[in-house]
Amino acid sequence: MWSQFSPNNSLRNWRRLALGAAMLACGAWAQAGEAGRIVFVSGEVFADSRRAVLNDAVQEGQELSTGKDGYVYLKTADDGLLILRPASRARIVTYHIDRKVPANTHVKLELLAGVARSVSGSAVKQARQNFRFNTPVAAIGVRGTDFTVFTDHESSSVTVLSGAIVVSGFGGACLPTGGGPCEHTASRELAAGQAGQMLKVKRGETAPQLLNTNSSAPDALSPPRSDEPSGKSSGSSQALAEPALDAQKAALIIQQVRNSAIKTDPPAVPPPEVVVTTPTPTIASSELMWGRWAAIADQPATVDSAALLAAGGKRVAYNSYYTVIRTKGADWEIPQQGSVGFALRSSDALVLNSATQLTSAASLQNGQLQVDFDKRTFSTGFDLLTAGQTYKLQSTGFVGNNGDLSGNVQYVQGTNMAVSGSLGANNNAAYIFSSRLDDKRTAYGATYWTK
Repeated sequence: MWSQFSPNNSLRNWRRLALGAAMLACGAWAQAGEAGRIVFVSGEVFADSRRAVLNDAVQEGQELSTGKDGYVYLKTADDGLLILRPASRARIVTYHIDRKVPANTHVKLELLAGVARSVSGSAVKQARQNFRFNTPVAAIGVRGTDFTVFTDHESSSVTVLSGAIVVSGFGGACLPTGGGPCEHTASRELAAGQAGQMLKVKRGETAPQLLNTNSSAPDALSPPRSDEPSGKSSGSSQALAEPALDAQKAALIIQQVRNSAIKTDPPAVPPPEVVVTTPTPTIASSELMWGRWAAIADQPATVDSAALLAAGGKRVAYNSYYTVIRTKGADWEIPQQGSVGFALRSSDALVLNSATQLTSAASLQNGQLQVDFDKRTFSTGFDLLTAGQTYKLQSTGFVGNNGDLSGNVQYVQGTNMAVSGSLGANNNAAYIFSSRLDDKRTAYGATYWTK
């Protein structure tokens, strides 16, 4: 009996226990699912303790955090969105998707501090009863929804852009450890139709208060970037199929972007201001394909992004309406020295009024694009004409190793539009842009350039 509990045996037993625990921990981590990928990052952003970069995978159990200038957009595994604004922390507790048996899908997110926006993906919409969004003081469930949350340790406020939510403070059977919505006599619902209202929960209170939006509303405390999706309440899934995500990146992030190539000019462009591209999934050579991926009113999309991506293309940039895709092809290297100027050959643009959700036509004139290969920078600008008014839009930014164009943050160093696109191997270029013209109108468009 003594030998069984001798110091040496005890040490060996302890080592076995420690090794077993480590193996169990490794096994649990290995089975953790990929919750999504980062499709936009700006400023200081961390995944756990590591600096986050574009296209990073985010796993179940990981925590995302942003600095005072940080923004991160996570596209979830079921094509939803989780957006963190500055000075925020969120954790992906669970993101398990079972497409064959939706009832087995379980998703749980936690906003620990700051402001976040959650847009339900396809799997969440099929298993709403198994979705939970926690804050330190409240539980939020969805009805297939797009909502924005602010929280600190004492209170949380929630607004809805589309769909509806059910909110409850913690207490009774509604516990932070639970899953799915907390629905009881004290819980409250809020729908997108209740414009100008929000639900607010204070620590220790089970029943949320229905209030008019004020200075404690999420958008008031941390406004969205101009390139965030508009959050239409029409219920259309297409409006969020390709969120408005500019690929604006710091120089470090630029080095991490896609390294696919560009070879030939895009197909012939029909009459000015309408770009019609007819790609097929079997294009052999690499091209810059660009245009409007989303249908608008009675106008169909002008580029089939789904077919191009399925054929191995790489999405260079996209926003709420336009995209640039580099089809599959051989790699190429940009020049190391010199500069070049490009002329605007064609464009497609529109202006969205967020108050009416109506779009109006826009056109571009006097375009210029100048690239400095020595400094790896570019500058561009043009006049945007809409409804009898002219707006001078301009941007500067960085050129990546594979020719990607990544604009600086808007309203910094004379920049008043977001730009994202790429140079082509045959003396061409394409980029998309967006710019907030006033408090209601935002311009979106795509441009094509040649020497």
